[in-house]
Amino acid sequence: MTDTRTLTLAEIEELSFRALVAAGTSADNARPLAQATAATEADGVASHGLAYIPIYCEHVQCGKVDGMAMPVLSRPRPGVLTVDAATGFAHSAIDLGFDALIPAAREQGVAVLAIKNSYNCGVLGYHTYRLAQAGLVALGFTNAPASIAPSGGSKPVVGTNPFSVAVPGTDGQPALLIDQSASTIAKSEVMKHAREGKPIPVGWALDAEGNPTTDPEVGLKGSMAPSGGYKGVGVALLVEVLAAALTGATLGINASPFSGTAGGPPKTGQFFIAIDPGATAEGAFAAGVAELVEAIRLQDGAHLPGDGRRAKRLAAHDEGVAVNTATLARIEALLG
Repeated sequence: MTDTRTLTLAEIEELSFRALVAAGTSADNARPLAQATAATEADGVASHGLAYIPIYCEHVQCGKVDGMAMPVLSRPRPGVLTVDAATGFAHSAIDLGFDALIPAAREQGVAVLAIKNSYNCGVLGYHTYRLAQAGLVALGFTNAPASIAPSGGSKPVVGTNPFSVAVPGTDGQPALLIDQSASTIAKSEVMKHAREGKPIPVGWALDAEGNPTTDPEVGLKGSMAPSGGYKGVGVALLVEVLAAALTGATLGINASPFSGTAGGPPKTGQFFIAIDPGATAEGAFAAGVAELVEAIRLQDGAHLPGDGRRAKRLAAHDEGVAVNTATLARIEALLG
């Protein structure tokens, strides 16, 4: 049985912040990442939460990410915002972009944000969630180092490349949140199994010849299995075009890994589309979404994307989060 210790969300945020600053990250860059880490733990996505803090710190220290970077915002067109993350953390670059994206979308009905020279943005749905809280329909895309092979091939050319859609509700929270990768499972889950010495289910990853494997180490040297076969590859290619080609970021085939210390900054990208539903639906949007959500929730056993995270987040605010003590020990060691 895994030993755990319960921490409040404030404690998780403060521990993350202190570790990042100790590793050489500025307070301005550490705070958004620490806040996202706490929210990710609250959502029950532990593989992207505190477990990543030692990796982030290692990457600051080895130069894979610039902890002192200052992202630069530009507005080349009225409805287009761009941010050069300057090889720093994605979270502070996204924060800077959202400060301009939200009012631009409200003013014009739709606006886009393109981010380049960035880094792993963690849970993509965390970011689209925030746009939905602002009353906007949000679409988010981020590319990653190549780990999925094309249909019929065995050499990775695109990353797990998640996309997310968040739809605002009437209570200030998203009525619907879709957040999924182009692979059957996020690569971080395979890495987590490798760290823990546990086998992975068949269908998560493939070996170097394109055959299914239950060995996470073999899978990490091979490729991730695309979700839905060729359809998953299509999703990954779509995301690659939007998050890398359209932002001027590095393609997954040229990006350094998000794990390990080799290769320098990955310089990947993110792309967000924010839409004000009041500009298109003439007041019918809220009713349409409510009817759609009700049709799903009224079915016994049916799952509405985003409901699980919402429930976990509410519970975490009241009860805290059970955190792996081995993970805590690694972070506390960074603080001396």
